[in-house]
Order: sequence, then structure tokens, then C-alpha cells
Amino acid sequence: MLSFLAPVADLAAHGGETPAWAMLAYLVAGIFFILALRGLSSPATSRTGNRNSMIGMAIAVITTLVTHDIANILEIGVAILLGGIIGVTIARKIAMTAMPELVAGFHSLVGLAAVLVGWAAYLNPGAFGLLVGDSIGAVSKVEMGLGIAIGAITFSGSVIAFLKLSGKMSGSPIMLPARHVINLGTLVAIIVLTAMFAIASGPAETMPLIAAVTVLAFIIGFLLIIPIGGADMPVVVSMLNSYSGWAAAAMGFTLGNTAMIITGALVGSSGAILSYIMCRAMNRSFISVIAGGFGADDSSAGSGEAMEQRPYKQGSAADAAFMLEQAESVIIIPGYGMAVAQAQHALREMADLLEEKGVQVKYAIHPVAGRMPGHMNVLLAEASVEYDKVFELEDINSEFAQADVAFIIGANDVVNPAAKTDKSSPIYGMPVFDVDKAKQVFFIKRSMGGVGYAGVDNDVFYMDQTMMLLSDAKKMVEEIVKALD
Repeated sequence: MLSFLAPVADLAAHGGETPAWAMLAYLVAGIFFILALRGLSSPATSRTGNRNSMIGMAIAVITTLVTHDIANILEIGVAILLGGIIGVTIARKIAMTAMPELVAGFHSLVGLAAVLVGWAAYLNPGAFGLLVGDSIGAVSKVEMGLGIAIGAITFSGSVIAFLKLSGKMSGSPIMLPARHVINLGTLVAIIVLTAMFAIASGPAETMPLIAAVTVLAFIIGFLLIIPIGGADMPVVVSMLNSYSGWAAAAMGFTLGNTAMIITGALVGSSGAILSYIMCRAMNRSFISVIAGGFGADDSSAGSGEAMEQRPYKQGSAADAAFMLEQAESVIIIPGYGMAVAQAQHALREMADLLEEKGVQVKYAIHPVAGRMPGHMNVLLAEASVEYDKVFELEDINSEFAQADVAFIIGANDVVNPAAKTDKSSPIYGMPVFDVDKAKQVFFIKRSMGGVGYAGVDNDVFYMDQTMMLLSDAKKMVEEIVKALD
């Protein structure tokens, strides 16, 4: 989440030695960014983490403005004011259910900022202190080329992620012919052109090279994200988060800005670690995610073939309410369907009523539930669900065997036992919730025709202890709440 706060300072002149006090100020800003990441690691301390990031950013920006010869401080001030107004407006109006696409949108802005800063430094190297004699130093060119390339990839990749997450583009994998060859060839071309740019001299030689790097990087960003399916979006969001950090760090080296280097490295490394965690949660490698999403193989179950028609039990809100009242322990498993229906507030109201009747209620969150890391945690926090009732997979999975009810609302792949039993399944090996061990399972979904993003049927639908509640998630939960009153 810190990626969209990555500094875009040093947009103006960079000249002379940085004063000692400014270096200390940048160090203090870096410490606040570290504290921000620490705070964002837990929902209970996330607000403190955001405040620390704001303080660190303020210190970094003010220090840069004071220590540099700004061409027009009024224009900078107006730009900051406009950006602040836009940011506050978005923060107040955006729904929590739209948070994944908002984060992707912010990532795109960080990438675009890196590209613009890189081009500004290339077009006016003297103002940024990059000249060695009459030309830009080779090392600075490498840093500049990498920063522009990573920034461009971040921008175009984030645009595709935004379109997929917001529903303006199909969330299914879009498989291009010979995509692996095209992607690899484009990446190699970017590396070669960056090396040529570093050793070239004079605008006549360098301009076509850096322009080609920029264009190819924009293209590869699109090509990398288009084949990735919706089930892999948590990894994509954290991956783009990492890219934006490395782009900022590369620009920090180019501009000699310590704050950008520190912050970019923090964002880049934390995003990379988060990507690893997401991949481990799906028991997949990072390369396999980049190569294509769940169900991307034409031979997989997600090829669009009709699911096998099997008998299942369908229940009503009244049936579910009666059985929930009789239970001693209920574990709720939310998924993306809950987010789409915006059912989190009704769900919390249902849980409150059950607790008033003496039922123990817990929430089980899978690391890849939703469309970004922590998506379900954010939605439950918005609904004022207490943090100590929310548990991750490894902390609660053993409790399903003792649970009276597993209440699944909008989740699918993360509760599919095929991940444990069917080696031909595209989700085989992914850790999932052991809901099949619960005494009773309630499964809310719109219809029996839909499947998860992996495109495979779910045996939980047809278990003897499963009751399917076929309806819009919010409507069904609201009906259960009425029946509980």
C-alpha cells in the first residue's frame, strides 16, 4: 500500500552537495517509512502506519524543496495542492470494494512519474547534476534507462490490472500466440538497448535508443499482465507494488536523492516479499503466475465446458437461520463474491445476532481471497469486525473439524478440496480451508452455473452436509438476519 506514496521529489534542479542536515532529514524520513511498513503489517496498527508514511513524505518533500533551486515554487505549490485535493476526494468517495482497482491506479501513477522524471533528467541533465564533461555519465544512463523501463512496465501493467479489477476488461486470461517468445524477446531487447544507450554519446545516438526502451517497456507491461487471470490478481497487485518501488529507487540513484533510494528499496523489497507470500499461498511459482493465470491452459477445466450436473441440496434463509441458532461455533469464510455484493455490513450484523444468542463466531481469511492482498481484511475492518475474530488459514484450519457450521460467502477456489485430491486440477497443491470437515456447510453463491476463477467445479457443493443458498450474497444474508430477529 505504500507504493503510491513513493517520492517523486527532486523534480526540479539537482545541484551541489546535499547539506548534512538534509541527509539527516532524509534518514529520518526513511525511518518513518520503515515504521509505516511496520504499522501496515497489522489491521490494528494500519492507521498509525499511514500517519507515519504521511509524516515521512512531508519531511522528504519539504527537505527537497528547501535544499534545491526550485524554478517556480508557486507552480510546485499549486501542483501539491491540486494533488492533495484529488487524493482527499478519492479517499472520501471510493468504496472499499473498489480498493483493488484504486491501488492498481495509484501504481500506474508511480510508474508514470518515474518515466517522466527519467525523461526530464535526460532532456536537461545539467539541471540534475548528471553531466560528466559534455555528456551524461554511463552509470547515470544505466540508472536512468532502468528507471524509465521499470516505470513504463509498472504504468502499462497497472493500467491493465485496473481495467481487469474494475470489470472494464475481462478478468479471464487473454492468451496471445507465441506470447512467451514475444515477451522474452522484448525484455532482451530492452536490456540490449539500455546497454547501447549507456555507451552511446550525443543526442543523435541516445534519443532513438531511450525512446525505443520507453516504447518497448510500455508494450511489455501490457503483454505481461493481459494473460494473467483474476485468481492471480493478489500476486499482480503486490508485484506491481514492487515494480513501482524499484522504479523509484532507480530514479533516486539517478537524481542522487537518498529519500527516494530508501523508500524505493523499502517498497520494492516489501512488494517482492508479499508476492512470494501470495505465491506460496497458492503453492505456485512467481514465474508460473507471470506465464499465465489459473485456467489459462486450454486443456484445463476452465476451458468453458459445462460442469457435470450432480445432485445438491438447496436451502432457504429460514433454514440457515434455524441451524445457525442451534450451532455452538460458526466459521465464516468470505470471498470476492462478498465484496461484489457489498455484503460485509450485513454479515457483521448476522454475526452480532449469533453472538448475542451464545454462538461463537470467527472469520477465516485466505491470503489470496479477493483481488489484492488483505482485501477481505479491509472489507471486514470497514464493517467494524473486531480484529481478534479474524484468523488466517494456518491459524484456523485445524478448527473446522470441531466447527458446527462453515459459512462460505462468495468464496470458491479457496475452499475447493480438489486442491488436495485432484492432481489434474489447475489448483492442485494450493492450501485451502478444510470446510469439508465441518458438521454443516452453508454455501452462498448466485447460481450453480458459476465456478471460481480457476474454472473448476467444487465438490463442496455436493457434499451431504452442504446446503446451497443460491442468491445475491447481501440479499441472502439480510434475509438470514431477519429470520434471526
